[in-house]
Amino acid sequence: MESKHTIHKKRIIELAKEYDYKYAKVAKELALELGKNYPGGALKEYCKRTIKEIFVKVSSRSETKANDYKQKFVLSAWNQENGKMMDIDKYCQHYSLPRKDISSYKLVSHTGTPYYNIVFKEIQNVEEFDFDAILSKYENFKPSKYRGNQNNPKVSDFDTLTYTDVHIGMDTDSTKNSMYPVDWSLNGIMDSYKIMIDKTIETQTSDTIVVDELGDFLDGFNGLTTRGGHKLPQLMTNEEAFDTALEFKIKMIDDLQKHYSKIIINNICNDNHAGSFGYFVNSSLKNFSDRVFKNVEVINHRQFINHYGIGKICFIITHGKDDITLKFGFKPNLDSKGMEKIDQYCKQNNIYKDYDLIVFKKGDSHQCLFDMCTSDDFYYFNYPALSPSSQWVQNNFKKGRRGFVLEKWDKLNCTLTPIFIK
Repeated sequence: MESKHTIHKKRIIELAKEYDYKYAKVAKELALELGKNYPGGALKEYCKRTIKEIFVKVSSRSETKANDYKQKFVLSAWNQENGKMMDIDKYCQHYSLPRKDISSYKLVSHTGTPYYNIVFKEIQNVEEFDFDAILSKYENFKPSKYRGNQNNPKVSDFDTLTYTDVHIGMDTDSTKNSMYPVDWSLNGIMDSYKIMIDKTIETQTSDTIVVDELGDFLDGFNGLTTRGGHKLPQLMTNEEAFDTALEFKIKMIDDLQKHYSKIIINNICNDNHAGSFGYFVNSSLKNFSDRVFKNVEVINHRQFINHYGIGKICFIITHGKDDITLKFGFKPNLDSKGMEKIDQYCKQNNIYKDYDLIVFKKGDSHQCLFDMCTSDDFYYFNYPALSPSSQWVQNNFKKGRRGFVLEKWDKLNCTLTPIFIK
């Protein structure tokens, strides 16, 4: 069926050259020209297809109707000025194509119009993110009203909620013969979310809460880890996973700010599953939160190891593995290699000098282990995964325990409460 947006094809091609062939920007500009604040999904998809046609050779057998168009749009490789064929560099310069983004190319010279058949790299560029379009579904969002602490008297300096390894998009039963299948669709994820938030509010002991999310929030982009080593069974498309993840985090802030007057959100954005995909979600969250919520600070940490301080306590946070270099990261049990790495980080950042207590926090291992003894200089804390075990983990190890951890900090003293979900 012919798209209703076909009438805009010529203008899309013009805008594509102006906006470096980035379809999201083209769709947004075209929508503004048509008197709309945001492009609809159909318009964005048509822009994407049209721009792709500029680069990709299609079959000479047309599957469109005869009156759709008379000739396929191609960029001629023939230089009219000197009567010679352009090389790929001249071709890109002439048509303002991003040469550095081309992974391979082939000159097609046997047709009436010679051109280059080009394959572009798959690039996820943060600068291309159209926050207005992403957040348009929340255009009429109104934050809930602050109710205050209605449960317990203020007895601690601040509360902490720590969760990790949510793996949104993961399919725990892709072959339908899993030993421990768990529904990890939107409904299953939000059921676990409700348990986590209800318990946090129920046990509130301060007007301030710090929420640490320690990475692998999404399972993978295009069903792959950040290194692309193996396919991951997926229950959601990229788009569904993104929408679920953003909804999860926006709802979390809104639910917490009914009861806490100050909220600090720390998101780990360097891990081995979510990677840049997780950063896109968290960057969208920060953009939204800064616009909508008061007394809420969202901090997205992009290094492998990061830290923040509250009073005389320093919290060092990491996922445990990074996005590129580490095949084997921090282990559940602190070893000499891990101890040395943390020690060097503390010295580099003057942490020993500036703080009286150091707490190292990690995810990745899907285990709940709190070590206050191996090192005399810092605590070494592992946090359980909120998600159920993947089918691979189930078959290679065991079902495991999943959950989150609540902490109540008063000066240098802490009450730790792991909450496990069946």
